[in-house]
Amino acid sequence: MAKHSIVHIELSAKDPKAAGDFYKELFGWKIDVDEKSKYVQFTPDEAPGGGFNQVGENAKAGDVLVYVSTDDIEASLAKAVKLGGKSLMPKTEIPGFGWFAIFSDPTGNKVGLYTATNPQ
Repeated sequence: MAKHSIVHIELSAKDPKAAGDFYKELFGWKIDVDEKSKYVQFTPDEAPGGGFNQVGENAKAGDVLVYVSTDDIEASLAKAVKLGGKSLMPKTEIPGFGWFAIFSDPTGNKVGLYTATNPQ
């Protein structure tokens, strides 16, 4: 049976780099900035890590998106829809890392699904 652990958390930020600096100073988290994708990630002392989404059309201030691991994104997404959820983003590749999808539960909470290219 597949484990469905929380593997990544995204916080919304008006300025992701400034948010990274804030949490680095506050908690001592390691901050990595991918200039190519303009994505800022954080790594706490223990997993899960995450990143900062730019506040905008797809992410409002205060939004938190939790990603759950799955061995089969399509099957998990289909099951979420069957149980009353809604598919918001189909399986999408993150080159070199894996794949993700996003759904909303029946209450409207957004949840991400993630499958790593090389699960460890």
